[in-house]
Amino acid sequence: MSNNTMKNLFFHSLRSKQTLVTVVSLLLFLAVVSFVLFEGTKKTVALTVNGEQQEILTHANTVGELLKQNNIVVATDDFLHPSVNTSIANNLAIEWEQARQIEITVDGEIQTITTTEDLVSEILAKANVPVNEHDAITPAADAEVGPDNKIEIEKAFELTLLDGKEEKKIWSTSTTVADFLKHHNIQLNEFDRVERGMEELVLPNSVIQVVRVEKVTDVVEEATNFAVETKKDGSLLKGNEKVVQAGEKGSVSRTYDVIKENGVEVSRSVVNEKVIKEPTKKVVAVGTKVMTASVSRGTSSGGNEFYVTATAYTAYCNGCSGVTTTGINLKSNPNVKVIAVDPKIIPLGSKVWVEGYGYAVAGDTGGAIKGNKIDLFMSSKSRAYDFGRKKVRVKVLK
Repeated sequence: MSNNTMKNLFFHSLRSKQTLVTVVSLLLFLAVVSFVLFEGTKKTVALTVNGEQQEILTHANTVGELLKQNNIVVATDDFLHPSVNTSIANNLAIEWEQARQIEITVDGEIQTITTTEDLVSEILAKANVPVNEHDAITPAADAEVGPDNKIEIEKAFELTLLDGKEEKKIWSTSTTVADFLKHHNIQLNEFDRVERGMEELVLPNSVIQVVRVEKVTDVVEEATNFAVETKKDGSLLKGNEKVVQAGEKGSVSRTYDVIKENGVEVSRSVVNEKVIKEPTKKVVAVGTKVMTASVSRGTSSGGNEFYVTATAYTAYCNGCSGVTTTGINLKSNPNVKVIAVDPKIIPLGSKVWVEGYGYAVAGDTGGAIKGNKIDLFMSSKSRAYDFGRKKVRVKVLK
């Protein structure tokens, strides 16, 4: 091959390569320009997904197209702003929050709600779950729902608390008596008691009674009675008594353990006793002497004799004490012969003989017995009525 031919082939090859480079460069330039033009026409959008914000460049025409391009499926309960049909404008802010399912338990009964709300109070309002200030809500009404997506509610109910003397109406969510006392900070002292079992269930309208028990010591000085001793005395008429020695009460200091329930004493017991003063016994002489008007008939002629008007009475007449002026107990001596006299006519204590009555003693007086009048003691009202009023002969014996 000649040198000219070789040169021609070389230059031809070189021109082909230059052409290829030019074409490739042109294509590359066009691609870069197209890319720059393509990217330059994109709109900037601020997209917030479940609280996390990102900036996106997009050619999407609507919010719905943009979300679809980002594999975001919008459910009915999700939060989206603006709507899917909104046209994309530069620097548009889009917020999407996916709804979550919340489990609400009310006194053991479960219901669910799908929502994007975070606050417990807002979720309960959306779920139409009524609550009041006394209900126990977990988490609290003003808090956000936790990651477990659960809300628990214990409905409060009213019951009566009798704490000592005080009665209260209280709202409670407690399940047992012990839990109720703890929840309401009701402290029990050593001796206090609750009139229900601590593990007993607390129900609406229940009555819980706390009995406040206190033990106190009471020291009291008290009087002690004296004993009475009786002695027979033959110098006193039967039925008569005479105080030989007056009795005097003693005193003792007693220490009591006193138990009070709700401020009212329910028991007391003596734990110590100390004598301060011994009592003095009372001594009483009891008469045993029986008075009779036993005068021998042989001496009857020596007395002063005259007539009197005589009536009769008993120990049980109206206004009668049953004891004569001279101390004769007519009730204890129903068979004694005694007459009531005017001491100016017949001296008290005189032995007398009365016609139709016999021998007797002038041992009594009477407001109506004046002058030559006497009143004869009878053992019964019938005998007194039968005697009536008579004129009788009386002899005062010496």
